[in-house]
Amino acid sequence: EDELDRVAEARPNPGRTQAFHRLNQAEYRNVVRDLLDLEIDVEALIPADAPDRNGFDNIATSLSLSPALFERYVSAAKKIGRLATGAAPTRAAATAPYHIPLNLYQDERLSEDLPFGSRGGAAIRHHFPVDGEYRIKVRLQTNYVGYIRGIDDAHEIEFRLDGRRIERFTFGGEAPGMPAPISFAGNIRGTDDWEDYVLHADDPLEVTTSVSAGPHTIGVAFPRETWEEEGVLQPRQTGFALAINEMPDGNPALSSLQITGPLRVDGPGDTPTRRRIFTCRPEAGATAAEAEACASEILGTLARRAYRRPVDEGDVATLLEFYEWGRAEGGFEKGIQFALERLLADPDFLYRVERDPVDLPDGAAYPVSDVELASRLSFFLWSSIPDDELLAAAENGTLSEPAVLDAQVRRMLADPRSQAMVDNFAGQWLYLRNMGGVYPDPNIFPEFDENLREAFTRETELFIGNQLRADASLLELLSADYTYVNQRLAEHYGIPNIYGNRFRRVELDGARRGGLLGHGSVMTVTSYPNRTSPVLRGKWVLENLLGAPPPEPPPDIPALEERNEDGEPVSMREAMAQHRENPACSVCHAPMDPIGFALQNYDAIGGWRDVNEGNTPVDASGVLPGGERFEGRAGLSDLLLDRPDEIVGTVTEKLLMYALGRGLEYYDAPTVRKIVREAAGEDYRWSSIILGIVNSTPFQMRRSDS
Repeated sequence: EDELDRVAEARPNPGRTQAFHRLNQAEYRNVVRDLLDLEIDVEALIPADAPDRNGFDNIATSLSLSPALFERYVSAAKKIGRLATGAAPTRAAATAPYHIPLNLYQDERLSEDLPFGSRGGAAIRHHFPVDGEYRIKVRLQTNYVGYIRGIDDAHEIEFRLDGRRIERFTFGGEAPGMPAPISFAGNIRGTDDWEDYVLHADDPLEVTTSVSAGPHTIGVAFPRETWEEEGVLQPRQTGFALAINEMPDGNPALSSLQITGPLRVDGPGDTPTRRRIFTCRPEAGATAAEAEACASEILGTLARRAYRRPVDEGDVATLLEFYEWGRAEGGFEKGIQFALERLLADPDFLYRVERDPVDLPDGAAYPVSDVELASRLSFFLWSSIPDDELLAAAENGTLSEPAVLDAQVRRMLADPRSQAMVDNFAGQWLYLRNMGGVYPDPNIFPEFDENLREAFTRETELFIGNQLRADASLLELLSADYTYVNQRLAEHYGIPNIYGNRFRRVELDGARRGGLLGHGSVMTVTSYPNRTSPVLRGKWVLENLLGAPPPEPPPDIPALEERNEDGEPVSMREAMAQHRENPACSVCHAPMDPIGFALQNYDAIGGWRDVNEGNTPVDASGVLPGGERFEGRAGLSDLLLDRPDEIVGTVTEKLLMYALGRGLEYYDAPTVRKIVREAAGEDYRWSSIILGIVNSTPFQMRRSDS
């Protein structure tokens, strides 16, 4: 390796990134936010991008653009153009529905945007397109035949706009007549009047109010009260039991919130987005030439940031053509709207473009321009466009200077936009994005609900985010003696004296929790719905921490034996031991299974246990093929921490791949080794890895086309 590293230093091979690298869904959302100060529902506009074989969705070779997808981008550009400029809707009032998951437990305060002393409901951040009148309506949870739950007694519900109460309703407790039980599952049926009431008691729960254009928080919640005597725990229900439960008593819960409008348009309003766009306005009576000069100023400013480079007269002239068409149709603002729509569909906006210098020999290594370096840096750390400071440093040619580049990296890591590294890098590296598709069997794990799902994800996001902000050692991923919990997660982990929905840092004694391998998110995404999987957990550690993914399993692998020859149930260890007797299976499972068994004290939703699914004591001991022994999560973590270069090297490989937007090749290995060697002298701090990547040959250079 030393000889290979010397050759690589003398003759660097930076590899070749794609000339046209399409923005993925997350980048598109962030770019619109930072360009226009506008939050969009990107999932409703363009489809998600599937991760490539390396596990990331920002790899250029997988980001193609089909005609159908381009049509979606054009449609998105038109909608964003109207929203950004405050254009009046061209059709009838639209309804935006927000649905609340059925198994979101609503007997607690659910958001910092809802008042203290409230429970359940929802706090929705919604963009109102214009000043005007809007209708806000809620629906309550029902059972499978449509009966509204929890309306035997009177309850109150409050509507709030940006924290200010705008309406309070009392409902329930007015059902006429007494319902009578019928045969199936305790179902009930009453008179026609009673049926009408329990089907439609939430019809009046709507308010019509004036709202100014721009983003606002709509809050709906119930004053906190319980229908049981204090101290009686109300069991959580999931699955079939929840679906069929009539629950005429108990607490009602929110099912959906709908925002309809504008019912009346009062004007475009004064939004942060309009202030960002309309930096000048033609005066009353201005000539067409004067109006065009203002339009040219607006569009040139937007294009410079949207295209991530200096713009020329041709760039602005193209946009001005669309401005003229819009101005002729509806005036100055309509012209800017049309030009903005054109800008948002331009290849220089939708793609990160890197062009080879003219007259460069084929396959030659060359440094990327400062402007290209700025885009590489901003999409790496922010998943978005360069800000004015970064772009200015690129345009004046100083960004590539080591001191300037170092200062910019540290500034960008301290910026809230670096949360994108948690959401997009860690979210895919650690499989956090998979949490949304995890559905533990409700008959085995009735305590799993949406509150716990969200808490699992939030814990790991806060954990990684804190490490980045504090510039901790990467080894703290495994050695950390702290985590972040709210009341729901603390109860699941058995941590006492934590109250409320707010997450806070707690110190751990290390006996049961500590580091990533004690996180419920990791344990849940590496389990099956009905049981744990030592194989999935061992594979996760090998792939994501040790950089040694096992090969794909051969076809026609037989299922694990659940019983022995005498018909008696076998433990997971016994079943896996039988499986490893097959030579084709043993080579992969020998290093993988012991790692997974070390985590068997965590059930399929990350709860601590001392017995397995088969009611046998948990054996969390393990022996690797090399003879190294360990016991449980703590022993496994200590064993891994004895291999710091392997852990840091794996994270560096994944981070470099994410930063470049391409898979790594054999010629990238010297770069990874150099970064790890230099980071060792700085205790493997996150900044040493990130700066090592930013200063590396593949990040600062590119190979010309062959």
